[in-house]
Amino acid sequence: MNQRERFLKVMNFEKADRIPDFEFGYWEETVEQWYGEGLPTVIGEDGFSQAEAELYFGIEQHPIMPVRVLMCPGFEEKILEDNGDQIIMQDGEGVTYKKSKYGRSIPQFLKFPISNREDWETLKNERLKIGDPERYPGNWEHLKKGWAVRDYPLGIRCGGLYGYLRNWMGVENLSMAFALEPELVHDMIEHLTELTIKTIERAVSEVDVDFSWWWEDMCFNKGPLISPAMFQEFMVPRYKRITAVLAKHGIKINILDCDGKIDLLVPGFLEGGINCMFPLESAHSDLVALRKKYGKKLLLMGGVNKVELSKGKEEIDRELKRLEPIVKEGGYIPHIDHRCPPDVSLKNYQYYLGKKRKLIGKI
Repeated sequence: MNQRERFLKVMNFEKADRIPDFEFGYWEETVEQWYGEGLPTVIGEDGFSQAEAELYFGIEQHPIMPVRVLMCPGFEEKILEDNGDQIIMQDGEGVTYKKSKYGRSIPQFLKFPISNREDWETLKNERLKIGDPERYPGNWEHLKKGWAVRDYPLGIRCGGLYGYLRNWMGVENLSMAFALEPELVHDMIEHLTELTIKTIERAVSEVDVDFSWWWEDMCFNKGPLISPAMFQEFMVPRYKRITAVLAKHGIKINILDCDGKIDLLVPGFLEGGINCMFPLESAHSDLVALRKKYGKKLLLMGGVNKVELSKGKEEIDRELKRLEPIVKEGGYIPHIDHRCPPDVSLKNYQYYLGKKRKLIGKI
């Protein structure tokens, strides 16, 4: 059974030879820490690379086709000021922020590309144009030939209707807009919906795609950043329109990347056709409880508590044992619930991989 067949079997609750061996990835600081613990420095020799690290550890892949459903073109990434220990820069989404030069810390946001309707109209007309041919790579026909004979699962990116607006406006500004300028928010979300549908239609009609991938970081550690009622009004009907296009082309696995405590929004996601939750941060969302509540309507990826990996073998064993019943049920691919942090030793990570691979039947 190849990787593609295995993925589809597991995510349809069918019998497979084993479960896919996926992982979320690693913080750059983690890999740098592991260099001092024996990791060959050939990884990241020309700069840190998730792909190189995953290749070294033997992690299986489920790539996303390079179709651009969001800004096209993006903004120029550039340093605006260098103040010694700190820099002010503009990122590829047009956000200006201040950050430390040393280590990873939360940046101080200074300016967002959307602060009013005029900004939105400019962004929509210049970088969110529907039908822009640049949304597809120049070697599309060549890529299609390779995908036609692939043995791995392939996905299509569907963006998101909240997460990117949050990036482009900031949490506070977007929250105020939901309450005070609902017409503007409806206009933005409607445009993103049409942009997504018109962009993916060609891809899903020309390529046999296995899953869709969404990014909607709209929850914090206690719950969602908007009310379930607003979520139901603004997002769910539009999710339905996008997933209907996917379903028309046989795509039934729709994976959502959303950190934090997602519980209150799961019913709406399911109603909208988004049926796989990822990465299921253990500190906030209990995947065992979610599966018990929603049964086989809900697919799961992630859920292994990264904090337990920083402790020891006994804690790692106990964490994987906790998830064993869900693994046996199917419709679940276990892996760490976010990028592996630097407080996890290389020895512990390798022990975890070995134990997880026994659990999923790889060894």
